Amino acid sequence: MHVEEQVDVAVSRIAAAIGEPARARMLFSLVDGHARTSTELAMLAEVSPSTTSVHLNRLRTEHLVKVFVQGKHRYYSLEGPHVARALEGLSVLAGSSHRQFVPNTPSRLRAARTCYDHMAGTLSVALHDRFQALGWLSAGSAGTGNDLDLTPDGTKAFAALGIDLDAARTLRRRFAYACLDWSERRPHVGGALGAALLDVARKRKWVLQDLDSRALEVTSLGRREIFSRFGLRV
Repeated sequence: MHVEEQVDVAVSRIAAAIGEPARARMLFSLVDGHARTSTELAMLAEVSPSTTSVHLNRLRTEHLVKVFVQGKHRYYSLEGPHVARALEGLSVLAGSSHRQFVPNTPSRLRAARTCYDHMAGTLSVALHDRFQALGWLSAGSAGTGNDLDLTPDGTKAFAALGIDLDAARTLRRRFAYACLDWSERRPHVGGALGAALLDVARKRKWVLQDLDSRALEVTSLGRREIFSRFGLRV
């Protein structure tokens, strides 16, 4: 009985957090899996930045959203798929639909580009997701933040590309981390591992660098190789 009462209290508290209209708008705007800044969420919820901060703190307290800090920016996303499923269920009950995230990045840059010394854009986000699906990536050994590491299968796969993983790990930088893509608002692989992957893609002519921008063009060879090695159609 005591456990049931605790569950009742927890459900009531979470329902109250979701039930406030501004917070509900914020949450449903994140169901599509794309992260948003507090400024964007304030505009969507039609409340002031200070009020947005209070709402986001409440949602974080109830483990409904999480924050991802990258440079000077803070991006908010749902805590996990279980939150998205709960919101989708409520949406079905309400009989309504919600606006999806629409990137405003130029199409050439959105498709594939460099982000410092690693790849970004739709291609790199798809690669990150594919590596996760294949079981090649795991959380960093510290178990915190957005650090990534390679599983045994991932180690074999990246070594097969000719990447010197031991050398990459000795560099004075993070080995691998989930870098939030500013056009897709979902992560791609950054760090020494991401840089090594871009280096391979360039040397093998999978991608060609635009002469006057950060845009990358995926070659026909690159499309074949990416499908052959990773099972990903570009």
